[in-house]
Amino acid sequence: MRQDPYEILGVKQDASQKDIRNAFRKLAKKYHPDLNPGDRKAEEIFKDISAANEILGDEEKRGRFDRGEIDINGVERPTFHEHRQYAGADGSDAFSDDGGFSQFGGFEDIFASFMSRRGGAGPNTSHFDGAQFRSRGADVHYTMEVSFLDAINGTTAPVSLGPGSSLDVKIPAGTRDGQVLRLRGKGGKGTTKGQDGDALIEIKVKPHTFFKRDGNDIRVEIPITIREAVLGGKIKIPTPGGYLNVTLKPNTNTGTTLRLKGKGAPKTGDGHGDLLATVKIVLPEKPDPDLAALMETLPEKSNEDPRKHLNL
Repeated sequence: MRQDPYEILGVKQDASQKDIRNAFRKLAKKYHPDLNPGDRKAEEIFKDISAANEILGDEEKRGRFDRGEIDINGVERPTFHEHRQYAGADGSDAFSDDGGFSQFGGFEDIFASFMSRRGGAGPNTSHFDGAQFRSRGADVHYTMEVSFLDAINGTTAPVSLGPGSSLDVKIPAGTRDGQVLRLRGKGGKGTTKGQDGDALIEIKVKPHTFFKRDGNDIRVEIPITIREAVLGGKIKIPTPGGYLNVTLKPNTNTGTTLRLKGKGAPKTGDGHGDLLATVKIVLPEKPDPDLAALMETLPEKSNEDPRKHLNL
């Protein structure tokens, strides 16, 4: 991952929050995994821009990053100790004795200088801060099951963080199966002055009885009667937000798909996908004598062959 969030989003350091939001939305639409299925490179770029937006989209985090207090992952940077050289009145090095050996303050100064030359460390690396070590706590992984409709509409649900410990977690609207939610500071405890780790919660979305997600669209199969197929009329269609009455045109065939704009899953940034309702003509469960008698009275037309396209 590139380490400069400004470079990742393609904005200048003095960019406004609006410019940052617009840059993120533009890149998210281009590299979103739903629009680039199977493209590993696009997936990695999307992760980069998401991490950059998490820092720059929050004014407090952005300020801390600009001051060098945290890195692009929001992890505390190590404290560096600088050593200055002072000259004595006679021009000699004030830190040298008559034998020419440097007089450091002791092991702690040497170690701090060594750590400073090494540069930044990873999330779980110990840092020397004065006379104390600080180490970031480990991230802890959990799995959480949510219903299909809760994932689409959003909800708040408890997750167990161990024996006798639970936490209410906000599930954002549009959450996908396999998506990981990060709870800052809810992981392993850091030592001394170290930052606590994070809780990483992988979401498992339970399959729905009749809804299926297709990117940001949601598909559903709608049974209709022969009468509704021939004559048309109002039918009730379920959506994740409730039922809607939709007008069915006369002479509607099985396989016809009705598109309900904006009734699908929430998109990243703004807007919703569509609900795609595919109709299917269904006969009564038990034979209907009246329906059979009606079919007998209808004349058979020789020019009608619904299977003519199946000729070999």
